[in-house]
Amino acid sequence: MNSFISWIGGKKLLRKQILEQFPDLGSYSRYIEVFGGAGWVLFSKDKHAPLEVFNDVNGELINLYRVVKYHPETLQKELEWLLMSREQFFDELSRNTRGMTDIQRAARFFCLIRESFGTDCKSFRVCPRDMQKAVDYLKEVSGRLNRVVIENQDFERLIKTYDRPDALFYLDPPYYEAEKYYPDRFNPEDHERLQRCLGNIKGKFVLSYNDCQQIRDLFEGYTIIEVDRMDNLVNKDKSRRYKELIIKNYE
Repeated sequence: MNSFISWIGGKKLLRKQILEQFPDLGSYSRYIEVFGGAGWVLFSKDKHAPLEVFNDVNGELINLYRVVKYHPETLQKELEWLLMSREQFFDELSRNTRGMTDIQRAARFFCLIRESFGTDCKSFRVCPRDMQKAVDYLKEVSGRLNRVVIENQDFERLIKTYDRPDALFYLDPPYYEAEKYYPDRFNPEDHERLQRCLGNIKGKFVLSYNDCQQIRDLFEGYTIIEVDRMDNLVNKDKSRRYKELIIKNYE
């Protein structure tokens, strides 16, 4: 199934190539997405492992996931008013969230994600979109999330909590020198902190990154697979490709 939202750095176009690098199904009993975002890899299968964990440091995003999981019908009712409307978008953007319920916050954030350009939650997306279809889909998403543990932790704390020899971590951190485009703070030194953390785990990891020399140097000694996808920021030139890396700690 597809994700119910888009997100900066989403893996819709690369999920098949990422899944091809996963170890054999059944060789791991816990699957952990550390930088969850839109969850394209999570949603690509009905079930990855007996234990599935979805994490993101963005509190508004995780609140939305939890509300979709536990209260899909109530959220759908809260979104009955939703139209693809510039006025509604900027009304929601300017609303003070103080005093809102979790469901009201989730509805507001869903509107900002679905109606903003490039998922920046700041500028209105000037194109048609079937918002009713998007709202109806939430019940199906809730069914998929029913078996998933949803966390809101820093990546290092999360990895230490769930690390076991039978664990598989999938990580899609903010890309190197593109940190400013992501909604949450991720500093250049956090790339090194991530590398040190992954160097000490008992389980396996699959890591997505942009292809640059700094990341190649940082993860030297690991298995590095070169992949590319269409550059979706360039609408006119369909032949333009964006190079990325899939890094893992096993053959």
